[in-house]
Amino acid sequence: MGSLAQQEKTVVGWAARDASGHLSPYTYTVRKTGPEDVVVKVMYCGICHTDIHQAKNHLGASKYPMVPGHEVVGEVVEVGPEVTKHRVGDVVGVGVIVGCCRECRPCKANVEQYCNKRIWSYNDVYTDGRPTQGGFASTMVVDQKFVVKIPAGLAPEQAAPLLCAGVTVYSPLKHFGLTAPGLRGGILGLGGVGHMGVKVAKAMGHHVTVISSSNKKRAEAMDDLGADAYLVSSDGDAMAAAADSLDYIIDTVPVHHPMEPYLSLLKLDGKLVLLGVIGEPLSFVSPMVMLGRKSITGSFIGSMDETAEVLQFCVDKGLTSQIEVVKMGYVNQALERLERNDVRYRFVVDVAGSNVEAAEVETNGAAA
Repeated sequence: MGSLAQQEKTVVGWAARDASGHLSPYTYTVRKTGPEDVVVKVMYCGICHTDIHQAKNHLGASKYPMVPGHEVVGEVVEVGPEVTKHRVGDVVGVGVIVGCCRECRPCKANVEQYCNKRIWSYNDVYTDGRPTQGGFASTMVVDQKFVVKIPAGLAPEQAAPLLCAGVTVYSPLKHFGLTAPGLRGGILGLGGVGHMGVKVAKAMGHHVTVISSSNKKRAEAMDDLGADAYLVSSDGDAMAAAADSLDYIIDTVPVHHPMEPYLSLLKLDGKLVLLGVIGEPLSFVSPMVMLGRKSITGSFIGSMDETAEVLQFCVDKGLTSQIEVVKMGYVNQALERLERNDVRYRFVVDVAGSNVEAAEVETNGAAA
């Protein structure tokens, strides 16, 4: 077991300073290692569309300087004396949240992602008033509850997107009872979350239709990811022919879009599950759901238990995410490419291989 640190640690990360979202090196401190804390030396960190929303203040609540990154995989280099789940040398993951109240109904039901006092892994504040910073950094200090072991057989860079994109599609399929073989599902949007939706649903034995706004992703959906069908939402005839055919739709689109065309695809009692973060109201006419007892619902990432489950599920089923590994110096270009959907399907930053601690750094916005 690692020793209890007596001092705060100096960390180098790449931070946004304002709503331009441009990231550059930044030096800050993380808390002393507490009794249940795990110190993680970051190896890899995936890039999620939410990183763009937060870095550019699309949701109106961003605080700067901000170090993004919530698909973090690293090596345990130190643990507090009361840590029982992890030991030095373990390869572990850290996802979207790093704290909760532990007293509310969701916390007691082990769905802590729905705790109203959840603490985000970045762009939030710990209970001691210290700002949280994410995984585009050399080190994180995280309570053991929010650290998950990466199982043997799963490469660390492959595991990173599963900590957000993977569990985000796995959780609603499990919760809503959509795991039985033979179901017919739709995946709306073929980005980082959508591509994992296809893979997870296919591994569950579902007939999977990818729904997209154009034909340009047909070959990759069918040939690369193994989807069973491909539906272009602007093709009225094809959409009409597919009416009442799907048990569920996993809607991963992170921008405003119409609801009614997709509701028409659902069978009786079908479910449309919203996963994309959209900052403006969506609308539909009520008969679209009434005349088929259809449901529009949402789901948010997954619990720590579900995160461990999806990692093992991917090992057992031989699933991997399709990634493009980049160095930290390329992170701004990667964010720009992600914003225009120019990635297949998830960027993963090789943090350990980028020697971030050797970069020219700033402390509290001033030259070091």
